[in-house]
Amino acid sequence: MQTMLAFLDPAPAAQPEHLGLPALVVLMLVGCAAIVGWSRWVRPLNLAIGFAATVAMWALSYVALLQPGQAAGEILFIGAIACVLAGGFVAGRFAPGEASGRSVGLVSATINLMVIGAFLRDEQGGSPVRPVAYVLGLFAASAALGIVGEHLGRMRTSARRLPSPVGLLGIVLVANILVMIVLGGLVTSFEAGLAVPDWPNSFGHNMLLYPVSEMKGGIFYEHAHRLFGMLVGATTLAYATTAWRSGASRTVRMLALLMVAAVITQGILGGLRVTGHVTSSAEAKDLAPSTTLAIVHGMLGQAVLALAMVSAVLVNGAALRTPVVLAGMRSVRVLPLVALVALVCQLFLGASMRHLQVPPTADVGAKIPQWALHGHVTMAIIAFILVLLAGIRCGRVTQVPAVRILGKAVTHTVGLQFLLGIGALVAVLLRRGEMVPWWEASATTAHQAIGALLLSLMAALTVTARTNVLPAVRA
Repeated sequence: MQTMLAFLDPAPAAQPEHLGLPALVVLMLVGCAAIVGWSRWVRPLNLAIGFAATVAMWALSYVALLQPGQAAGEILFIGAIACVLAGGFVAGRFAPGEASGRSVGLVSATINLMVIGAFLRDEQGGSPVRPVAYVLGLFAASAALGIVGEHLGRMRTSARRLPSPVGLLGIVLVANILVMIVLGGLVTSFEAGLAVPDWPNSFGHNMLLYPVSEMKGGIFYEHAHRLFGMLVGATTLAYATTAWRSGASRTVRMLALLMVAAVITQGILGGLRVTGHVTSSAEAKDLAPSTTLAIVHGMLGQAVLALAMVSAVLVNGAALRTPVVLAGMRSVRVLPLVALVALVCQLFLGASMRHLQVPPTADVGAKIPQWALHGHVTMAIIAFILVLLAGIRCGRVTQVPAVRILGKAVTHTVGLQFLLGIGALVAVLLRRGEMVPWWEASATTAHQAIGALLLSLMAALTVTARTNVLPAVRA
């Protein structure tokens, strides 16, 4: 990234491009309508591969921007660009004739329009020509990379085929939301939740045009989290449109609409957590950050991931046309549901513990409400046992592969989560001083992310088990 910017002329500091709430609402509605219309027009498989390449690109770019100017950052940025090449390769190797590398590149370029303004805000130099040139260059370079990747993939095509477009896009959506949860966890772990005081603007800037040069420290974590929120919103709209367009089952289509509503609600809650009420002001006297909304925002984020996981599992063929009727299978339907309820309770206690704790000082460690701390530790043991029992029981249902696979997945995940929980708790209790060490942020963020993954897997297991398995009725 730094290498590319080095060739650009320096420009004066960017001035805020403030938008009032009415204009922002109109902009959001127009943007949503544009994404839906565009998703209906693009070939579904090109859309799915393009979104997959772009999610990977944004994730690598995020890591690269953590260390700008260093060799690792440059390598990661090159890897981000190569994601479009990889997208074209996948199209050429696994979907020849069904997907186009050029179209995959153009899909990626279109999505990247959401953030190109942030990269060019410092480089415009008062000229209206330069942004146009960069946008045209973005589309030309992305299309070229996709074409090259497709040619490389066609050198040795594979008999294996990709999932259906809606199935692939469902998997991409799950990955995107999981990355978003990781980034949200970093915001909380580095205590950067209020680094940007206003919303939906950012320090008075139109959020899409907030300069990358000003995204430093806690501001970077918070603002990048907001940008990824836009990507999640776009992916969700594309998934919902594709689900309806492809003739997916009624259940999947209803889940897709529910996810759209949940993602919009989640975005609003994230903003109100910062401002306390609807306002575009950045003045401290007009703002009232809400810890309660922070807890709700954190919990809803994991619920959205669970919805996406359930939808992705169902759309990829986990639901049998005819449920399997087996003797002694009542526990397969009951245990996952009980474990899921325990995990939701544990999520509330964990979110409360994270957001209600008072950060440590040089002399005193973190102050955590005792009810949240003891409740979280106690419920961790209960949830661990219940999830383990449900996972082992469902992992033995060989008659329904989806149930067996998900059962084994939660069994392994809960063990990792339990160990991460111990590590995160020790890291939080041992810390002294206001500076958050990387090892504490890594432990707490990993614990939160794996917890979200466990919750989503358990939700998918619960739905799959109750859909596919019926207990035999005794005569």
